[in-house]
Amino acid sequence: MINLKNDMTDRFFEAVLTLKTVDECYKFFEDVCTIKEIKAFTQRLEVARMLKNKSLYNDIVSATGASTATISRVNRSLTYGSDGYDIVFSRIEEKK
Repeated sequence: MINLKNDMTDRFFEAVLTLKTVDECYKFFEDVCTIKEIKAFTQRLEVARMLKNKSLYNDIVSATGASTATISRVNRSLTYGSDGYDIVFSRIEEKK
């Protein structure tokens, strides 16, 4: 990881892992993040979901409002990243 791993980041992720419900997530992230940051996270996740489902860039732009630069960045993460999106998507599928 690129200078991301440290004690403070570990504590943040450990805090996130204590959250048990969507409502708890709303409460925590509304305190920790700005609305714009939360919307950016949710937009990227939706872009990743749509890319995994083979949606076209134009359709993703229309559905999410994401820029083509954001879509490209997410696509790079899906292709060359740490498989974080894949972990989340497979666990969401398992819950269904």
